[in-house]
Amino acid sequence: MDPIIYKITPKDAWHSAKAKGVFEGAPIDLSDGYLHFSTADQARETAAKHFADQDDLLLIAVDAVALGDALKWEPSRGGALFPHLYAHLAMEHVLWEKPMPLDKNGVHQMPLENT
Repeated sequence: MDPIIYKITPKDAWHSAKAKGVFEGAPIDLSDGYLHFSTADQARETAAKHFADQDDLLLIAVDAVALGDALKWEPSRGGALFPHLYAHLAMEHVLWEKPMPLDKNGVHQMPLENT
């Protein structure tokens, strides 16, 4: 599976998590019992489907290998395998964070090309 996975989250939530040293999840994560992640190929669709028109987002790159057995690849929309973390995300596994501004058409700009 992909060695780097991505989390999309509002800046304020991420900054709070960094202050605590751990990301416990967004409301959807807490409800589902795991942290939702995307691969590079899935991130644009995830942004469009779940974060439309939000202009305060960050894309968080995470070392998938370091997450060990707590990371599961499970089928989701259309049968594609999505990475789900059945644990809190420790900051030591974060590779980088970058803003996801909206372009003039309201589409999130993905910083994946500049990694």
